[in-house]
Amino acid sequence: MNQADVTPEVSRAETAASSTDAAVAALQAGRSRLPGPDALLAVAAVLSQADLVPAAAALADDLARHFRCSRVLVGLCRRGVVELVAASGGVAERLVGDTMELAAAAMDEAVQQARAVHLPADPQAPAPVRLAHEGWRQHQGGSVMSVPLVDAGVVVGALGLQWADERADLAHVASQAEHIGAFVAPVLCLLRERNLPWSDRLRRAAGRARSWWRDDIGTPARAALAVLPLAVLALLAVPLPHDVAGHARIEGEQQRTMVAPVDGFLKAAHVRPGDHVRAGQVLAEMADQDLRLDQQRWSSELAQQQNAYAVAMSRAERAQMVIAMARADQARAQLAKVESQLQRGTLTAPFDGVVIDGDLSQSIDAPLERGKPLLVLAPAERWRVVVEIDERDIAQVQPGQTGALSLASLPWQGQALTVTRVRPMARAAEGHNVFEVEAALQPGTAALRPGLEGVARLQVGQAPLAWVWTHRLVDWLRLQVWAWWS
Repeated sequence: MNQADVTPEVSRAETAASSTDAAVAALQAGRSRLPGPDALLAVAAVLSQADLVPAAAALADDLARHFRCSRVLVGLCRRGVVELVAASGGVAERLVGDTMELAAAAMDEAVQQARAVHLPADPQAPAPVRLAHEGWRQHQGGSVMSVPLVDAGVVVGALGLQWADERADLAHVASQAEHIGAFVAPVLCLLRERNLPWSDRLRRAAGRARSWWRDDIGTPARAALAVLPLAVLALLAVPLPHDVAGHARIEGEQQRTMVAPVDGFLKAAHVRPGDHVRAGQVLAEMADQDLRLDQQRWSSELAQQQNAYAVAMSRAERAQMVIAMARADQARAQLAKVESQLQRGTLTAPFDGVVIDGDLSQSIDAPLERGKPLLVLAPAERWRVVVEIDERDIAQVQPGQTGALSLASLPWQGQALTVTRVRPMARAAEGHNVFEVEAALQPGTAALRPGLEGVARLQVGQAPLAWVWTHRLVDWLRLQVWAWWS
């Protein structure tokens, strides 16, 4: 071949390279057609094997029978070069030698142009670069053809077909081979991916990511994706306010229970739950008829003993004087006791507040036992919050920390609070241990009622989100490892 013959071929190579994308699109469009029987048989042949090399050999044998070829070669691209995988009617040892090198070069030529190349060629059709095909044909004789394999718009390999005689219908055969290749190429790629070592898989994934980064997204999207890891890293590493939450309830700052002072009967009840009372206001009265009688009896007894003491003194009877004096002291003590009971029989409010429990309006004239709770009072404007904190978080809670309370009745209005005390004993609640933390509400809170419940969040410091999200899991794993190791 002289220089005059090579120069037109090289110029045609440059033209073919400029239209590679269009050629790939045309090859990929072959899959949009419905598969014919020949394509289905080829796919079935490939799927009948579990590994790449046997599957490629089965495809080569099927194509050799279908197109009556003397030999069919299957090659896949590896690092930009076609490597032969299988041949029809042969084994792996036959994929070496000058003949195979010429065939691989011709198939690589078709891959670079992303189009089928065959010899002899139609003189009326545009001539692609076919220098390697001419060398292959001169060595083998007959007819030769290379058809690229395309998967997802990327040329991944090629088919090499060879006949011992010259054929005039190679353009039609090339069209059929392209149609078959459009359906078998993805299957071959999947089999190759499964057999690749992890280093090659990682390299291919990096190449796809680089191609996607360079060609598939715009500059604003690349800038956003570049900033996103830094934002996530900052979010996970920069300390942010950390809080712990727990069930909370409202209680009075102090609650006073009024009990029955003596055994007796209820005479009158002047308040009911919900009533606001003032310090010293009468709340309830006990029946005092029996106590009045005891008061009169002991008053009479005291007067009698005082008279007996005076008579003994006038007679200078020392023994009678001592006896009368002792009996007078006894009567005086009993009288003081009765008067005290009479005084305590009237229940009065110890401070300004509200009655939160005890409806005595239905118990008038009912018998009462000494010490029985009758009424419960709480300050009207002074409250405390009791927060139940899980034992896993209690180590982070200290007096003086602040937080916020959201009540079920006032979910839209947060109440500021301050931790005042951490009770040292845990108790069981809903299947786990909790510690009760007392907190004081800040001045200016909304009107509250004892017994209101909600959720309180206590600010316990600062921590990265990564620690906040994972510390409970890490603590649980530590405990399990320690229990298992010990």
